[in-house]
Amino acid sequence: MNTMFPIFIKMSEISTLIVGGGNVGEEKLSAILKNSPDAVVTVVSKEFGQPLLDLAKDFPNVKTIERGFEVSDLEDHHIVLCATDDYNLHVMIKEECGKRNKIVNVADTPPLCDFYLGSVVTKGDLKVGISTNGKSPTLAKRMREFLEDALPSETQELLDNLKEIRDKLTGDFQEKVKQLNNITQQVFDKKE
Repeated sequence: MNTMFPIFIKMSEISTLIVGGGNVGEEKLSAILKNSPDAVVTVVSKEFGQPLLDLAKDFPNVKTIERGFEVSDLEDHHIVLCATDDYNLHVMIKEECGKRNKIVNVADTPPLCDFYLGSVVTKGDLKVGISTNGKSPTLAKRMREFLEDALPSETQELLDNLKEIRDKLTGDFQEKVKQLNNITQQVFDKKE
């Protein structure tokens, strides 16, 4: 059973450290920026691949530092992503993060992870996260593709209309929830 707790984080209000500037580092940075273009990210690496540098240059909140990881790099960050091919470095970073109450993700090493990066489906303001508990990123990707095709193109219009309706509802919380449940049920009844 997947016991992970899904959350959506305001990445522009916290700071993220990525250790590693190669393909995996670029993949992690790309995933963050695709979902949160205003994310505050520092990438530390002895060397950088050109794709990561090309990506970073278009985002003013992304900083690249060309040198090896130093424990002091952890101090100003809330989340750490390890994306090198140095397992021993990842173990050390995980230990240091634990001492500092930082959460860490280590690419392709679930036992060292406090969290996983899932696949994400986005249709306007609707965002759906998919997790396989670290077991199969490939299945998560396929599920993302399926849901992207399945969700209607009018999703944003529906959300905007429902927000307008919600803002006009009267009554206590339970009554508002009941009214919104009835309205959204009607939307899905029409789809059948």
